[in-house]
Amino acid sequence: MSIQEGDKIPEATFMKMGPDGPQPVNTNDVFAGKRVALFAVPGAFTPTCSAKHLPGFVEKSAMLKARGIDEIACVSVNDVFVMGAWGQQAGSADVDMLADGNGEFAKALGLEMDGSGFGMGQRSQRYAMVVDDGTVERLFVEAPGEFKVSSADHMLSEL
Repeated sequence: MSIQEGDKIPEATFMKMGPDGPQPVNTNDVFAGKRVALFAVPGAFTPTCSAKHLPGFVEKSAMLKARGIDEIACVSVNDVFVMGAWGQQAGSADVDMLADGNGEFAKALGLEMDGSGFGMGQRSQRYAMVVDDGTVERLFVEAPGEFKVSSADHMLSEL
């Protein structure tokens, strides 16, 4: 069963590119004491993710923060080097790029998907959520192949 609104975020460790290279970041570091807009993509540099999903959160970051969001984070089942490069390319200074390299966070949420048919292996489903101090406040999971409810615009309409 996948995570639901009202559930606590499971314990996990992401990797994040820092000034001195890759650094582990625990879920407590990301969510404790903050209201976070988290969105997940199936893969960095993929068409919808690069053309719409990440750019939407970059463009709407000030509006999200004006509505009570403290931090914005993007997570994907990619390695930390790919997530770091994608973040630099996308100009995402307002979006933390979190690598779930082995898909452990996606699996713990129950939001993993099998992208083997596209040569991508195990990945995360596309979703967005608002997490308040480690508890899922709002959850928007996309139907396969869609990009509607996990967008920054949809999240803004729900805040």
